[in-house]
Amino acid sequence: MTKAPKISFEFFPPKDIEACFSLFETLQVLGDMVPEFVSVTYGAGGTTRELTHDAVALLHRKYGWNVAAHLTCVNATREETLAIAKGYKDAGVNEIVALRGDPPKGQGKFTPAEGGFANSAELIAALKATGDFKIRVGAYPDPHPDAVDANSDITWLKQKFEAGADSAITQFFFDPNTFFRFRDRCAKEGITGTIIPGILPITSWKGVQKFAAACGTPVPARYAEEFEASEDHQALAIELCTGLCEALIAEGVEDLHFYTLNRPTLTKAVCANLEVI
Repeated sequence: MTKAPKISFEFFPPKDIEACFSLFETLQVLGDMVPEFVSVTYGAGGTTRELTHDAVALLHRKYGWNVAAHLTCVNATREETLAIAKGYKDAGVNEIVALRGDPPKGQGKFTPAEGGFANSAELIAALKATGDFKIRVGAYPDPHPDAVDANSDITWLKQKFEAGADSAITQFFFDPNTFFRFRDRCAKEGITGTIIPGILPITSWKGVQKFAAACGTPVPARYAEEFEASEDHQALAIELCTGLCEALIAEGVEDLHFYTLNRPTLTKAVCANLEVI
């Protein structure tokens, strides 16, 4: 029997009371699991900075999970950004997902703040210099919307590992061959760090099409046919996601990172199918 993968989860901090209930329901459903780590996102433009800190502290304190807090370069000076990192360290958190970050709403292109980090590689190097954190970064099997050419995502990932990253988590994808090709290209360029596939269970077929388009992630054409024909979208989504994960595991993948969107049912079901539970 194939060995069960190590798993991790991503959550986002709640912005209102309804979202608080959604997060706590998610934690109740997944709270009996033992992930390698969980991550908590930052809103676009750093809009959930304080909420992210509070959620990180709660997850670490209440569940004892290894929490990786997202930290971006957006709308903050270097000193302010490193002060946020110190706040995480003081709260007992020693992992960070270091990202450039999305520009604030209405600002089409990322522009470094005055006195801020120009890119994620600069942020990673500064965090590494503190000696306080294990650093995870983003990776893009499909071209990032800001990529200038087909090789720039590989080049940037190599720079991030050279700056001090310990592992990378990919943007979500739906075709396992997308990850295999990316992994092979990384190896060819001398990247030896761990690259963890990011997995997005399809909680909403309509919603995922918009989400994927915004991220530049292709959705297989057969998915449209299958969802249109299916009377049980949830069962189909579990089947498709399980199949993707099984294909990855069969080719040597040992870690899977689930983007839960604070909707845990499908993630829990897929993990059960993979015999993680």
